[in-house]
Amino acid sequence: MRTVWKSFFLAVLLVSGCDRGDHPGHIGNPAPQFVVSDATRTVDLSQLRGHIVVLNLWATWCAPCIDELPSLLAMQQILPQVTVVAISMDEDPDVYQHFLQQNHVNLLTVRDPTQRINHLYGTVQIPETYVIDRQGILRRKFVSAQNWTSPEIIDYLRKL
Repeated sequence: MRTVWKSFFLAVLLVSGCDRGDHPGHIGNPAPQFVVSDATRTVDLSQLRGHIVVLNLWATWCAPCIDELPSLLAMQQILPQVTVVAISMDEDPDVYQHFLQQNHVNLLTVRDPTQRINHLYGTVQIPETYVIDRQGILRRKFVSAQNWTSPEIIDYLRKL
């Protein structure tokens, strides 16, 4: 009986971890819509219909998030037709604003300290990034830090 329970537990872990990959079950479906506001800005995903959206879930205290930030900023410059939306899970608004100013972050970014957007997209570990096409369809999920200026990613986004 103990072996049955161990096997069941292992199967549950494996199935629950499947959506952590870059091809989760909701790829090809409409991206979950949201409106999120903080003290300085509001982001309404539905207002970005017609644009390619790179939705980046991050935080200022996340080392891999900070590592990928320069390439994310550079990608935004290379592909101005792509809208980067960065949703931070930072709780402290002062730390968040200081980080944005100190690092010259000029992306469309907003704080979501409740992590509502992370839960909506099923994100449990940051950074995670979702690519949404012009019709609002979720096309791809990137797990962990990426080099956003790599030829493969630039080519993929250009083809959208």
